[in-house]
Amino acid sequence: LPTVAYQLGGETAYALEGSIFIAGAAVQWLRDRLGAIKTAPQSEALTARADQRQRVYFVPAFSGLGAPYWSPGARGMLCGLTAECGLSEIARAVLEAVGYQTRDLAAAMQSDSGLGIDRLRVDGGMAVSDWTMQFLADILPAQIERPASIETTAWGAAYAAGLTRGLCPEPEAMIARWTPERRFTPAMSDGEREERYEGWRRAVSGALAMAGP
Repeated sequence: LPTVAYQLGGETAYALEGSIFIAGAAVQWLRDRLGAIKTAPQSEALTARADQRQRVYFVPAFSGLGAPYWSPGARGMLCGLTAECGLSEIARAVLEAVGYQTRDLAAAMQSDSGLGIDRLRVDGGMAVSDWTMQFLADILPAQIERPASIETTAWGAAYAAGLTRGLCPEPEAMIARWTPERRFTPAMSDGEREERYEGWRRAVSGALAMAGP
């Protein structure tokens, strides 16, 4: 969706906004509803024990699906399970869903803007997970850059307030100070990437079918 990004000095900057209803909340679901973990960071260690051969998909449509599907009636799906699957495979599917949903948004934004995406800067609680960031780099594919401070949203709001009061330097100076703490580079083969994403699309189709006609 087109949206106003910010307005400074009488100039308005616009952006494309993509809304994902459930991302980090799915990890909370793992913790609070399934009891698979005691703390959110434990999801990464649990995921690392998953059988790499399993193709389990989790569509976190607890309250419908946002962009680019816009289906409030869609419902969550956990599919691809075999008798060999356990909590590790489910945890991996939960973290992978963040990457798949981000790819959905990236594809929609590229279609609307005509611009390619080869680099993505991330922030927020999910950004601390190295495993999730590497999968995000693999599935997009794009270089993922994580800053030293992951609270970029709060930092930006504080900076904008300071700028309007003349307490902060011009935007160019602040941009120059941004430095990545770590970069994640795609390592997955093209064939595996597309096979995994096609499985995600089939899982989403099932979630959308739950909305009815």
